[in-house]
This record gives sequence, C-alpha cells and structure tokens, in this order.
Amino acid sequence: MVIYGTALLAACLLIGTVVGRALGQTLGLNSDLGGVGIAMLLLIGGISWLRQRRLMPTVTESGIQYWSLLYVPIVVAMAASQNVMGALSGGLVAAAAGTVPVAACFLLTAALIRMAEQGRD
Repeated sequence: MVIYGTALLAACLLIGTVVGRALGQTLGLNSDLGGVGIAMLLLIGGISWLRQRRLMPTVTESGIQYWSLLYVPIVVAMAASQNVMGALSGGLVAAAAGTVPVAACFLLTAALIRMAEQGRD
C-alpha cells in the first residue's frame, strides 16, 4: 500500500529528529543537529534493506516516491535556510565550518569523476 511508504518516511523523520535533538543536547546546543540528514540516511538504508529482502512492493515504493517529490525537498530547504541564517549570525567560525565541508565535497566529487573516467580507459 502507498500508506506503508508514507509510514516509513514518517518513522525515519521522527527517529532522525529525536537523534538530532539528542545530539544537539549532548553538545550543549538547544537545537536539532542534523535530524533531517539522519532521517534521509535512515530512509535510504531502510529502502535498501527492504529491497534486498524483496519486501518493497511497488505501491509502497510509490508512497515513498510521492513524498520525496513533494515533502522532502521542502524540509531540506527549510533546514538549509535555518543553517545559513544561524551560520551568518554565529560569526566567521560558523560560516567557515559550513563552507569548508561544502568545498571539500565539491573537490571530492571532481576527484571521483576523474577516477571513474580513468577506470573506464
């Protein structure tokens, strides 16, 4: 059923939010620290696990696809805008802490593409 895909997405989001808030509290912050990212990793892992065991019917997958097309980009955009505003108000160190990982990801992506092209030759 389509509702199972929605239930899987909701469970991942709830678990991610709880873990993100607990991580924030552990570090002395009064905020969710990576809850959306944790939820997305849980969702990807859950889908892979279900597919490997052939427990993912097509209608369940369509429920996940529906919400991923509609809801997930909105949540990620909201979280990203909050992170940018927090980084700008937090000063230079907070802005650098966000900029350095993004730059590293860009560089690693370029390196991975070059390695893949060399592997094909």
